[in-house]
Parts: sequence; structure tokens; C-alpha cells
Amino acid sequence: MNPDSIILFDGVCNLCNGAVQFVIRHDPNARFHFAPLQSELAQQLLAKWQHNIPTYSSIVLIADEKIYIKSTAVLTICGQLSGGWKMARILLIIPRFIRDGVYNFIARNRYRWFGKKEECMIPTPELKQRFLA
Repeated sequence: MNPDSIILFDGVCNLCNGAVQFVIRHDPNARFHFAPLQSELAQQLLAKWQHNIPTYSSIVLIADEKIYIKSTAVLTICGQLSGGWKMARILLIIPRFIRDGVYNFIARNRYRWFGKKEECMIPTPELKQRFLA
């Protein structure tokens, strides 16, 4: 399988799992595939791209032979979803240090605000083919 785009996410974060479910609902062509950052596959992909994520505080998008992280990943993903979510991509005009500042603030507080699981989510049988790890 060679998916168009792979989203790496914190598999124990409730906010991140909610974001994955959101993407699935707004991705009718099943372009996106998913793997938790805690998985061996995710670590292999990051090593291949020579990208070190010291913690699981970043969403990562691998698409079109490029790697995107943090707010750039989120907005690039939104730009490929169905409906009005495509318009969120315009926020890329905001300088990255500002976007990532907001992203980092949310990432630092996500467990406190949204909670976390003890282990990565297990996809339903219908969604299993969209998860790579």
C-alpha cells in the first residue's frame, strides 16, 4: 500500500484521536492514512525523513514527498478536506512562528484539557485499512 498522505499523531491524546476522527469524516476519498507517533512505523518514517520529534507533541503530515509539522500540517490537512474546511488553508499566510506559538500552547495543555488514554486507539474493522500501524 502506498497511501497518498500519512498523518502521524499522538495515539494516546484524546484531542489527537478526535482530530483523526474528524479527518476521517471529512475525507470521503480516503486520501489520508494514519499511524500513531508511538508506533515503530512512525519512527521509521521520521528517521527516513531525518526528522526528530523529541516528544509526541506534534502532528506530522507526510504528503507529496514533503513532511509538514505542527500548524503547517494541520492547515495543509484542512486544505484537503471536503467542505468549507479547505478555506482554513488561507491561515498559512500568518507567519509560522505565530501559528506554531498557538499550536505549541494547545499541545502543552492538551492532556490537561482533553485527557489521554493509556494506550493508542484501536480502529474499528471498517477503518482498519486506513491505519498503517
